Amino acid sequence: MPEQPQTQAALPIRRSLRRSRSWHLALAGGAAILLFYLLLALFGPRIAPYGINDQDLLSALAPPSGEHFFGTDSLGRDVWSRVIVGTRFTLSAAVISVTLASLIGIFIGIVAGYTTGLIGAAFTALIDLLLTIPSLVLAIVIASVITSGLGGLILATTVTFIPPMARLVRGRTLEIKVEDYVLAARALGASDARVMLRHVLPNAMTVIMVEASLAAGQAVLLATALGFIGLGVPPPAP
Repeated sequence: MPEQPQTQAALPIRRSLRRSRSWHLALAGGAAILLFYLLLALFGPRIAPYGINDQDLLSALAPPSGEHFFGTDSLGRDVWSRVIVGTRFTLSAAVISVTLASLIGIFIGIVAGYTTGLIGAAFTALIDLLLTIPSLVLAIVIASVITSGLGGLILATTVTFIPPMARLVRGRTLEIKVEDYVLAARALGASDARVMLRHVLPNAMTVIMVEASLAAGQAVLLATALGFIGLGVPPPAP
């Protein structure tokens, strides 16, 4: 009987340890997947069993086999080799566009949420205006105006992901700027720029990282959609 309170007291600790192990396993699994794709992007041309433009018309549209893992396309090119090499274009478009969209969205969101008057109202109106346009439609319009290619794909994806990031950062900034530590910093004479950089931005990084990670997956899908309608990287690039 005397051991029962100790056992009950140890239950929360055991649950915490189990959650911690699960979180670390999930983090390790995600890191392994990202490392795998990164290695494919870096060493794709050396790993690919065939050249991305090597044609074998007699084997066109062949099903998956031991010779061609993913089969071949209509020109007899090995799909598995093109997928491996194409990872470089996919990751480049996703990482660059999400990074640029995050930087611009963070700036617009913090300024719109922290400042008042004409500047804050102008940035807020800009966010609302861009959010009224569906992301896919906005990307198609931008990619159609610009010459098709990796640069146009990155620009279209970047502009598409700026409004959601700016809206999220603006909402978080509105919450942070009324916190006691922010009011104390302003009372001590800290400038608006210092408060935004030293207090608002660090405390908004959690939601920013989550939104950026989700946007990276969406950027891959958006790039795929644009490529399907002929607005992505032009052939014969995979």
